[in-house]
Amino acid sequence: MATTLALSTVAVAAFLALWLRSPNARAGTMAIALVGAPIILAAQVWDAGPVERLRDHPPVLGALIVAGALVVVAAAWAFRRWPVAVPFAAAVALPFRVPLDLGDGQPVNLLLPLYLVTGAAALAWLWDRAQADPDEPGGDRRPGAADLALLLFVVLYAVESLWSDDQSKAVEQVAFFYVPFALLYVVLRTVPWTMELAAKCFAVVVGVALVLAGVGFYEAATHHVLLNPRVIASNQIDDVFRVNSLFFDPNIYGRFLALTMLGIATWMLWTRSSRTVAISGVLLAILLGALITTYSQTSFLAMLAGLTVLGGLRFGPWKAFGSLVAVVLVGVVFVVAAPGALNIKGLDEGGADDATSGRVTLTGGGIGLWADHPIEGVGSGGFAVAYRRAERSGERKAVDASHTIPITIAAEQGLIGFGAYLVLIVLLLRRLVRDAEDSAARAAIAAMTIALIVHTMGYAAFLEDPVLWVLLAVGSALAPVRVRGEARRARLRLRKAPPRERRRPATDPAAP
Repeated sequence: MATTLALSTVAVAAFLALWLRSPNARAGTMAIALVGAPIILAAQVWDAGPVERLRDHPPVLGALIVAGALVVVAAAWAFRRWPVAVPFAAAVALPFRVPLDLGDGQPVNLLLPLYLVTGAAALAWLWDRAQADPDEPGGDRRPGAADLALLLFVVLYAVESLWSDDQSKAVEQVAFFYVPFALLYVVLRTVPWTMELAAKCFAVVVGVALVLAGVGFYEAATHHVLLNPRVIASNQIDDVFRVNSLFFDPNIYGRFLALTMLGIATWMLWTRSSRTVAISGVLLAILLGALITTYSQTSFLAMLAGLTVLGGLRFGPWKAFGSLVAVVLVGVVFVVAAPGALNIKGLDEGGADDATSGRVTLTGGGIGLWADHPIEGVGSGGFAVAYRRAERSGERKAVDASHTIPITIAAEQGLIGFGAYLVLIVLLLRRLVRDAEDSAARAAIAAMTIALIVHTMGYAAFLEDPVLWVLLAVGSALAPVRVRGEARRARLRLRKAPPRERRRPATDPAAP
């Protein structure tokens, strides 16, 4: 009960930094979240092997804590002096994970560089607001219904850990992912974003993607994977060799490449420069080659969904829908005619299960858990334990979720959490997609967000992926501000206007 209350408190504190009007109050709630999350996490891993060994050497542990605090304070000072460096630092640190062994035999891959950037940026953020005039309301953009839905989902996840058989998993999710990324969301949400700044940050992401692609090509050429023993073992028995670059998992690597390619494709579609089109084509060819080496089926599906969104925004929904139907039909014919090319050994359930690395069985098991606990679920983070119990399997295999996020949420959190998830998706997409065709940057964010959501239909990470939080923050900051009743009046004017005047501009002069 105490752990759940602490998790809920730090989650609410992080989001209150958006809602409160007084700068000092906002700084206070940010401080609670910034300090509370590490304390909860430290309590969670206090008895883990590496931490226990450090506890036996207090001077070493103290020196590490002091050194870490000094690094964060120094970085916060730099971010206060050069605030524009925050989004660029986040763009560089976004994909990099560091594997750590916490003593249970399963290495945890932590976004330590991003945690450093987030902690320093949050400290600089609250530092500025703590020194502001307490009677002066904050000038940052006010939150909306989508932000409330995001808070509701995170708090519900913390509360529903009460009846989980694996509460430690829920603590890790909230302390390692939800709260740190919520802090990053608050900081980036209040950055004075412009189309030019978004374009420059994305250029940094493209540069990082090219470096990671180079590492992936090296792995493919040498047949040597640098990280993740599971991928190494899998490559020894599978017919294909999958690479993961500096990511822990080929699917996360593939997701990052697919989202980057969608941004480049937007740049190509919304420009009138032949030079830009040529550069975009070269970049897409390089990253597509890197994506192929991952053999990530979900990443290709996500990219297809994102391209469909871009087509709908640029050329109209019906043309995009027709193209999607044509591609799907070609894919179905290809699967039926040559299933072996996709590693499908049969069109029955067993063949589909082999082709999807066991996802069909996991999905069925998740639906079964939901049927047994339809309202409240098995508890946040409890999927793995409940699944093994239901399957009467004592083997600690890699089963953390159903690999289909809606089913995982339904199984763990029941109709309560699943309803909050649906509301969150609807409100976020409403915010990001509305009038996105008028801006290349917003069109790219909308397409990448939808592609990421589609990717979660075949892979586990949803709010555990910092990319989603960054997309939501930047997309929310760039979304047009509308006063009450303005949208309705605009639609009425559009209906009465002549056909030629109903067309919205296809290009964004501020786009890259």
